[in-house]
Amino acid sequence: MREQLQEIASTISRNKLRTFLTGFSVAWGIFMLIVLLGSGNGLRNAMQDSFGDLAVNSMQVYGGRTSMPYKGFQSGRNITPNLDDIQVLTNEFPDQIDQIAASVYHWGANLAYGREYNTANLYGVTPKFPEIKGVRVTAGRFINETDIKERRKVVVLDDMTSKTLFKGADPIGKVIQIDKMGYTVVGLYKGNNYSYTPRIYSPISTVFQIYMANKRDVGDLSFTVKDIRTDEQSKDFKDRLFARLGAAHTFSPDDKSAMYIWDVMENYKQGQMIFNGIALFIWIIGIGTLIAGIVGVSNIMLVTVRERTFEFGIRKAMGAKPSSLVKLVLIESVLITAAFGYIGMIGGVGIMELVNFFMERAAANAPQDSFEMFKNPTLDLSVTLSATLVLIVAGMIAGYVPARRAARIKTIDAMRHNK
Repeated sequence: MREQLQEIASTISRNKLRTFLTGFSVAWGIFMLIVLLGSGNGLRNAMQDSFGDLAVNSMQVYGGRTSMPYKGFQSGRNITPNLDDIQVLTNEFPDQIDQIAASVYHWGANLAYGREYNTANLYGVTPKFPEIKGVRVTAGRFINETDIKERRKVVVLDDMTSKTLFKGADPIGKVIQIDKMGYTVVGLYKGNNYSYTPRIYSPISTVFQIYMANKRDVGDLSFTVKDIRTDEQSKDFKDRLFARLGAAHTFSPDDKSAMYIWDVMENYKQGQMIFNGIALFIWIIGIGTLIAGIVGVSNIMLVTVRERTFEFGIRKAMGAKPSSLVKLVLIESVLITAAFGYIGMIGGVGIMELVNFFMERAAANAPQDSFEMFKNPTLDLSVTLSATLVLIVAGMIAGYVPARRAARIKTIDAMRHNK
């Protein structure tokens, strides 16, 4: 075996440029496959992260403006969901609506604690809000029914606002100033990726009392759905839901601009379809680069075998078995493929890890809640090893075909080859 390796090394050294170019095509193939697949994963991870812990089986209803007259009312009316809709929808769709929540907003609330200041958007919410919108409470508690009934001035802060105001100290039970009114901090939650301005949460009744002239209208209604498994069931439910809201707010069921229903599951499925298409496209390109590398190995093996046909004839004349000739060529093919494939694999994984490192640093220094278009662009090790193994096996096959052909040639014909 040692003599065979020395002979292979000698053969490679005599054809350095050709070996390098062939090896480069192999390394480039596996490198590009890893980079492309890793980039695709980065895009997919960012898309999934943008949903955060938002329940994918949820829908949200927002107000709009009518675009057509209806029952004596002119077009152009503002339609806004309200607290009465909660009871209406719960009674009308008990088999489809599971949990429901409402929220109102006050933008740009001024926060203060001691000599520390910050600005946040104040959301008045109901208790089911975190289960539907994916708010992860990390300390303390969220808003409860007692807070709503008693219109308590309590607040749930995001983690970054807490760090700004309290400098790492425990904020639970502390009183902060929100627009010069005292609120007790009852909980902390992990910030999400929805906006650049921090969100803080307070009872919807408290926000109504302090900031809202209309004590019934809300910014949106959110609810989770159950027993809706197909697109047809989802469309039928949304049509009935829209018609019921139209009856409650007196607008035409055909007036789709009067209110808007955001189906999170529909958007999630659309996103998944897009990224599945991107993944397929990436695999096609990646496999194409691998095939180019395999073709390169096959070509150099064909040339190598053709140049060494006379040598193989001498070996056969001296008693060498055809299998030993095949083995010699196979080892050379596998060595080239494995060595350069490993280099390509290390290079691809290294580049992706480096990109991931800088992306994490950029995310750490970015404003809270900033949206990431690229997240964790790494690849499962099993995929990279499998791709490299496939390349090695393909290189073995690429070397076997010309080697077998050369081993079958008659000794006298092989010795005449260079004449």
